[in-house]
Amino acid sequence: MTQLFDPAEITNAIRTNLEGFAPELTESQVGRVTEVGDGIARISGLPNCPVNALLEFESGVRGLALNLDEDSIGAVVLGEADEVAEGDTVRASGEILSVPVGDGMLGRVVNALGDPIDGKGPLTNVTQRRMEIQAPGITGRQPVGEPLQTGIKSIDSLIPIGRGQRELIIGDRKTGKTTVAIDTILNQAGLGVNCIYVAIGQKASTVAQTVARLEAAGAMEYTVVVVAPASDQAPFKYLAPYAGCAMGQHWMDNSGHALAIYDDLSKQAEAYRQMALLLRRPPGREAYPGDVFYLHSRLLERAAKLSDERGAGSLTALPVIETKAGDVSAYIPTNVISITDGQIFLQEDLFRSGVRPAIDVGISVSRVGSAAQIKAMKTAVGTLKSDLQQFRELESFAAFGSDLDAVSKAQLERGYRLTELLKQGVGEPMPVQEQVVVLYAGTRGHLDGVPVESVQRFAEELLEYFRARHSDLLDGIKSSGKIADESVLEAGIKRFTEEFDPGADGDHEPDAEAQAAAASKLVDSDITLPEEDMARGDAPTPASKRQG
Repeated sequence: MTQLFDPAEITNAIRTNLEGFAPELTESQVGRVTEVGDGIARISGLPNCPVNALLEFESGVRGLALNLDEDSIGAVVLGEADEVAEGDTVRASGEILSVPVGDGMLGRVVNALGDPIDGKGPLTNVTQRRMEIQAPGITGRQPVGEPLQTGIKSIDSLIPIGRGQRELIIGDRKTGKTTVAIDTILNQAGLGVNCIYVAIGQKASTVAQTVARLEAAGAMEYTVVVVAPASDQAPFKYLAPYAGCAMGQHWMDNSGHALAIYDDLSKQAEAYRQMALLLRRPPGREAYPGDVFYLHSRLLERAAKLSDERGAGSLTALPVIETKAGDVSAYIPTNVISITDGQIFLQEDLFRSGVRPAIDVGISVSRVGSAAQIKAMKTAVGTLKSDLQQFRELESFAAFGSDLDAVSKAQLERGYRLTELLKQGVGEPMPVQEQVVVLYAGTRGHLDGVPVESVQRFAEELLEYFRARHSDLLDGIKSSGKIADESVLEAGIKRFTEEFDPGADGDHEPDAEAQAAAASKLVDSDITLPEEDMARGDAPTPASKRQG
């Protein structure tokens, strides 16, 4: 009988396979949920778990370890808390919370964990980066000196912002804070700045309007929107700003420039307070935990202008804070004011009187100052700020009906015209070279003979005149940042002023009916602020519908 198998060969094959066998052993820490409620889980059995570590519950829901007690861990549930039950096993993933970053994020809308929510499919061309990273040290930075143009005349001229700066936008609700932020994003087109807009605690419909506006203007090509809407749980509102900051730091560390807008940090502080109270941390002032200052400082300190050795990249931060009845001395506003490099204060009274943007130049400040302005802008601004401050004083003095001398009357009249000149419509950022021309005309007295109601038309037609006849001057300001020949600019403005017909607007004062119609336009406009909870149109405002 023929032998079909050789026992020796079989034995050798088995021995070879056994010798090459390497069992895959994975070590993991496993704990157990001892208590769960209000989105907070208490876990025992994870003694080596670090802060901000990701946890995986038995149901697949993720959690974030925040409280490290002696015999238990306090974790927030990042998902549906109903899917976590007492007695469930919990595994420490060994990972620290991270988000996707890179050029593949541009044009996308994501949640606080970086997951896409815009229905455009999975993310591509991205890498993972830790959500919380140490801010650059002192030696890794350089002084802020490169301007970040917002396109808003009153900011670029009086409160200039530089790349790498942290400038607070603060004011009551419905005063135009979001509009200032969105217009700044619109103005970055073609300037090589990637933008991150973080919407915290806003209605989903409001965020959808904002995204639609950015898409209509083509701004989503260089923008990523991080959303933690009002319907989200507190942990997502707490994490969203750090996610947006990590995305911006990626571009900064790769020698790029980024702009991060956190709208708004008041909602983040409230979410953090809610989490801290549920985690049974001791409450402090206004029931906020003791480390609420660190909550914002570790976020905003990550904005910087890196040194040349580190690539000279920058991350500019524009945090937004909402005040109650104009009280800037409340806990969270004073905290953020002390952290940032200046603040843009929007005044409700100015907003209601038709001054848009409603920036109070008296208490608004940029601690970087003229270092963040091009030379042409410094020349054009001249004494604008002091003129406006004197105007405010004279205006309040004149309200008492006192007789003013000729010099004071002239200052008052110029102040009215400068205030009108600084008004700007929603979604109409102005290039810096055009700002230089109109501001130069205002500060050099060329508007003194123009009726107040004709100032906006004067500025528009002046720019049309320069685009047609002095385009080389505008191009020179844009490329070099300087006014090549100030006499040419002066002569051009003077020649246009002589040709300008102020009577085209009508030689009579508008009647009460016309004024009422204009006021209703301010309220019923289809481009009002997202904060006002009204529909906002996709198209920019035509010149005929601008305020002023």
